[in-house]
Amino acid sequence: MKSRLAAGAVFFLFLFAGLSAFAQSDPASRQAAMKQKLITDLKMTPVQADSVVSISSSYMPQRREIFQNSSLTQDEKKAQMQSITDSVDRRIQPILGDSLLKQYQDWRMKNMQQMRGMRPPNG
Repeated sequence: MKSRLAAGAVFFLFLFAGLSAFAQSDPASRQAAMKQKLITDLKMTPVQADSVVSISSSYMPQRREIFQNSSLTQDEKKAQMQSITDSVDRRIQPILGDSLLKQYQDWRMKNMQQMRGMRPPNG
């Protein structure tokens, strides 16, 4: 479970870092796409998907700050990102319930693994 959460933190690190230029140009479009993907892939209600996107997005400044902090080691970044992921999951658990939260965490992991497959080996 701990490695799954760490992987989720890394996923968001790469997701938001990789999409930062796009996100800066049109964050509303990115959030709408994420909401639709949650509804389609996980069968969330629009209210649940809105909440997940809103909560996740509220942590973007913290994630970006960690990612851009050159004084932190990769392990320190992973640990701090893990803490943020834990906070996000604690906030969305009452909205999704245990079963859908688990599906969301698995979905997040799968998407992270797909992104790793698209990245260059040292990138």
